[in-house]
Amino acid sequence: MTGWLDAHAHYVTERYANECWAAGHAHPDGMPGLPGWSVAAALDVMGAAGISAAVLSVSSPGVHFGNDSLEENRAARDLARHVNDAGADIAASQPGRFGLSAVLPLPDVDGALAELARACDELGADAIALETNYHGRYLGDPAFAPVLAELDARAAVVTLHPTSPPGAEHTALGRPAPMIEFLFDTTRCVVDLALRGTLTRHPQIRWIVPHAGAVLPIVAHRVAGMSMMQAGTPVDMPAVLAGLYYDLAGAALPVALGALLEVAGPDRLLYGSDFPFTPAPAVAQLAAALRDAPALKNVRLEAVPGSAAAALFPRLQAAAS
Repeated sequence: MTGWLDAHAHYVTERYANECWAAGHAHPDGMPGLPGWSVAAALDVMGAAGISAAVLSVSSPGVHFGNDSLEENRAARDLARHVNDAGADIAASQPGRFGLSAVLPLPDVDGALAELARACDELGADAIALETNYHGRYLGDPAFAPVLAELDARAAVVTLHPTSPPGAEHTALGRPAPMIEFLFDTTRCVVDLALRGTLTRHPQIRWIVPHAGAVLPIVAHRVAGMSMMQAGTPVDMPAVLAGLYYDLAGAALPVALGALLEVAGPDRLLYGSDFPFTPAPAVAQLAAALRDAPALKNVRLEAVPGSAAAALFPRLQAAAS
């Protein structure tokens, strides 16, 4: 059986883990800690879950741990180079099995533009990984417009990933942010991109929204209706969502997948494992459930001609053959 392409997989280098610890992120987003990762462990999980290829990215908290000072920007740029070089080396060592979604040192815009060019032109990155917010500044912030313009000019694939929203230490009520805050922050980010007109201004960016669209399918019509009451141009949020892509990482069943398919066609779906933040046994269990889901019976999650995975990640198409 042809394997799926995993559009939502992560990697953790030893240096990255050490720098997270040193910056106070020993328990990122309220989780017990950063999981271990290795190529061998990833390949084992891929084999057990029927995954042919995986696009690797750095998860929350990203690479910029401080304020927008010169010193912090330099540190973030250096760490971004490290993890992107490591990811590119992994992809080169396992041709067709791994791709790279490169991290940027935002909110440092100049550093982000430089690393974006390096990742695409020198490392051959398959996508760019963006967090929903950077120290409380969301992707629709006008300060980030140069980065989005460059992504648009390159028709880049963007793998969006949530991080803790501002004030998460209060709104999470002592629970890990990935439980519900991540879903709300993804939703907040995409709604803001739509209402600001950012998505319309940058139509060539191909966005992959994680976790089966988070809460977006549930609130889409409410956002559309309320946008009509405000000054400016109303936003047809369901139509906006129909033009994005979605990975199925996390608990897409039994409810989220059905809600997502109300606003997005099956040709917009991609598989996502979220390994190693989702442990290996859970990856296998969730993948098995998706394979048995009637709603996915005719959906191609492999990187084969005509699939979303092949359109977005053509370099990895050979792995699915």
